[in-house]
Amino acid sequence: MGEGLQRRPELDDGVRPLDATTRLERTTFPSDIEASPETDRPPAGTALLVTVRGPGLGTRYPVDGPMVTIGRHPESDIRLEDVTVSRRHAQVRVAEGTYTVADLGSLNGTYVNQERIESVVLEDGDEIQIGKFRLMLRVGR
Repeated sequence: MGEGLQRRPELDDGVRPLDATTRLERTTFPSDIEASPETDRPPAGTALLVTVRGPGLGTRYPVDGPMVTIGRHPESDIRLEDVTVSRRHAQVRVAEGTYTVADLGSLNGTYVNQERIESVVLEDGDEIQIGKFRLMLRVGR
């Protein structure tokens, strides 16, 4: 140690300086992991939107009415808190087992499977991108 400096054993946390032989292991953070869609399948006759990328990873939102609104507005059925999401961004409509998503004139657009859409019929496993969020539709069978 430098002149005048002394090591205090009670403060020793076992951390040592790195050298050329030190092996580092990657630490995985929750934001690095995509949700597993196969474990997120809902019961038959129901559907979920599962956050597979972005804040709230793994969050499951039931699609449990004829229309589900998505946006930053406090009254949205699915509220996504981020500046990349418009107040009233998109809606999912359910009719006779068919799921349709429509953009509501959002600033950043709504994407399904990486293509910008105005309105499109969804299939099980499709990914809806709204701002920095990706939500996967999981339909129970």
